[in-house]
Amino acid sequence: MKKNKFFLIILFLFLNFNHNLIASEFNEWVIDFKKRAIKDNISKNTVDQIMDKAIFLPKVIEYDRYQPEFYEDTYTYISKRVNKKKISKGLNLFNKNNELIVNVEKKFSVEKELLLALMGIETNFGKYLGKMDIVSSLATLSFDKRRSEFFSKELIILLKLIDNGTIKPDTLYGSWAGAFGNFQFMPRTIKNYAIDYDSNSLIELKSLEDSFASAANYLNKIGWKKNAPCYVKVDLEENIPKRYLNTSAKKIKNKRKINYFKKYIKNQDILINYKNINAGIITPDKDIIPDAQNLKPAYLVFDNFELILKWNRSLRFALAVCNLKGKFKNEL
Repeated sequence: MKKNKFFLIILFLFLNFNHNLIASEFNEWVIDFKKRAIKDNISKNTVDQIMDKAIFLPKVIEYDRYQPEFYEDTYTYISKRVNKKKISKGLNLFNKNNELIVNVEKKFSVEKELLLALMGIETNFGKYLGKMDIVSSLATLSFDKRRSEFFSKELIILLKLIDNGTIKPDTLYGSWAGAFGNFQFMPRTIKNYAIDYDSNSLIELKSLEDSFASAANYLNKIGWKKNAPCYVKVDLEENIPKRYLNTSAKKIKNKRKINYFKKYIKNQDILINYKNINAGIITPDKDIIPDAQNLKPAYLVFDNFELILKWNRSLRFALAVCNLKGKFKNEL
C-alpha cells in the first residue's frame, strides 16, 4: 500500500513538472511569436490583447493525433454522419430559410443540397460549432512541432482579421483545429472567401446569411461544377493494377477515362448514366484500417469529389458529404 502511494506521489510530481515545463516553453514561444506578428504589420495593441490570453491546450494535441478520419472505416464514418435524423434537421433548416438558401444557390451556382450537406456534417446545422478558444487552439498547434508553420500562418491571418476589424475577437470559439462558424472556416479561408452577405460591415460566420454565402462563394471560386457527379461506388475485378488504387486524400493519381476503367469494374451497368469523363479510383480503407479488404469499398471519383478534398483532406469526409448531398436531392 505504501509503495502504491509513493508511486502515485512520484507520478503526480512528474506530471506536474512536465506540465509546468510545457507551460514555460509555451510562454516563451508566445513572446517570440508576438515579435513575428508585429513585424508582419499587426498592431502591437492587437497582438498583446489577443496573444496575452493564449494558453496551451493539451486536449488540442490529443485531438490532432486521434482524428476519426484516420481510424474509422468508411461504413462507420458515413453511417454516423448520414442518417434520417440529420436529413430531417437539414430539411427543417431549409424550410425555415428557403428564400435565403435558394437565392444563394442561384447567385453562386452551388447546389443547396451540397451546402446543407456540408453544414450538416461540419456542425450538425450549427448545433456543434465548437467551444474551444480558437486563438489558444491555433497557438497550441503552432507551438507543437508537427504542423507548426501551417498553423502559425493561420494564426497570423487571424490576428490580421481581428486587427482590421473584419471579425470580432469575442466570437472566436470553434473547433480544436481553429476552424470557425457554421461551415468551419479556417482563417485563410475567411480571408480569401468569406462574405459580408447581409452588408452589416462584419463577417459573421455563425449567422446563416454570411455563412451560407461564404461557403457557396468558396465552392464557386475553386471551380465547383453544379449538378456534375461526385462519385459512384464500384465493385473491382481482382486483376486491377495496384497503381490505380488511391488511398491518400492528398492527390488522386492515375486518373483515366471511365471507358478505360470498365474492364476492371464488375458492375459496369452502373456507369451507363455517366459520360466518358476523367475519374480516379479510391479504396479508402486500404492501408489505413487494420485487416481491411484490398478492393472494398471502392469508388470512382470525379472532379467535384476532389474539390471537396480541398475543403477537408479526408476521403471519408468527401464521401460522407457527397452521400448526404444525394439524400437531400432525393427530398428537395
